[in-house]
Amino acid sequence: MFQHILLPTDGSDASLAAARSCMRFAAQIGARVTAVHVVPPLHLFTYEPVVTEQVHETYRRNRDARAQEFLVPIAQMAQEASVACNIMLAEADEPYEAIIRTARDQMCDLIVMASHGRKGVRAMLIGSQTQRVLTHSTIPVLVCR
Repeated sequence: MFQHILLPTDGSDASLAAARSCMRFAAQIGARVTAVHVVPPLHLFTYEPVVTEQVHETYRRNRDARAQEFLVPIAQMAQEASVACNIMLAEADEPYEAIIRTARDQMCDLIVMASHGRKGVRAMLIGSQTQRVLTHSTIPVLVCR
């Protein structure tokens, strides 16, 4: 059975619902969970290196604080469910790539993700990271709606 679950989160209500389902499932099967939040890297071009360093540092602080807002509640859910859980931040231009890479690097044997249920034009414009993970991952993916 599954021993290590990757749980990506974007902080949405759908992600929190998936996290609750994931924790119940992990508790039932005795699996541990790694929760990950993916953020885009900062791409900044300037001729002033000092400005770049300051902007990057501010970006890192804000990024880390926001990630903690999303990840700490998941760690608390895990603790309440008596599930071993670690939290991490990943950086990538394409979140689905970071999710798959993190699952592989952390030796996860299942990815549990939320589906936002977007359809039609909205799905085409915004895209679906869940769909991309489903398409590209060799690791099983459980989608929570």
